[in-house]
Amino acid sequence: MNVVGSPAELAERLAATGYLSDDGLATVGYLALSLNRPLLLEGEPGTGKTALAEALSEALAVPLIRLQCYEGIDSTQALYDWDFPRQILHLRTIEATSTDADVEEVEKSLFDERFLLARPVLRALRESPAVLLVDEVDRADDEFEAFLLEVLSTHQVTIPELGTVTAAVPPIVVLTSNRTREVHDALKRRCLYHWIDHPGLEREVEIVRTRLPDVSQRLAEQVTHAVQRMRADLDLLKPPGVAETLDWSHALTALGADHLDVQTAAATLGAVLKYREDADRVRDSLDRLLAS
Repeated sequence: MNVVGSPAELAERLAATGYLSDDGLATVGYLALSLNRPLLLEGEPGTGKTALAEALSEALAVPLIRLQCYEGIDSTQALYDWDFPRQILHLRTIEATSTDADVEEVEKSLFDERFLLARPVLRALRESPAVLLVDEVDRADDEFEAFLLEVLSTHQVTIPELGTVTAAVPPIVVLTSNRTREVHDALKRRCLYHWIDHPGLEREVEIVRTRLPDVSQRLAEQVTHAVQRMRADLDLLKPPGVAETLDWSHALTALGADHLDVQTAAATLGAVLKYREDADRVRDSLDRLLAS
């Protein structure tokens, strides 16, 4: 893994991947790397939380291992499981070829390394240096957070049948939350924290131009201006994030548009808005949103 010497250097490396960070994010990211602390990112959907982990992986030339959280997830989905169908086939093979097999040895062979299914957390401990992305941790429950806290504190897990697995190099851990619920204080204390907000107009235009160089300066400015007004002026169910700004710009460029007018905007709102009520509200306000 390439060592990063300063927040400015990290910002440069991230920019080389197409991810533009502000000073605050570059600083907390650098500290997470230097102090070997997990980084908890909160913010509205589409503000670049997951993209930061992806950019870190690319910038540091290490694998990205992703754990997508959801309601009801438990340690088995995060850590490991046993390949039950292969274990059954193995057992039947022994039964068919041996009549005097030792029961204890047979049981031991069923929990061999070859039958282990490594899930993201175990993979990260084994394969590190790597970036472990724990995405949308706010969807999980307190019990799962307690499990994560233990792993993040010790960088090791115990598999009863095989022993303890300890990371030779602790993985770089990035946790994201859309704040659908509060993450437990104990987990927050273990992490460095940063709130990622929507970027200002100039930075968002720069992001569009960096990620989508085929988009003209004029179109990037018009799209970003319209999206920023949607966020600020309209009470939308789901305000568009930077990801939607990029999607809209990409869609318009694919249509050959070099500027944004009311007719084109109305026809392509599906690229930026995902609720009918939001699309109706924006459609009724397009003249004002696109005004200079």
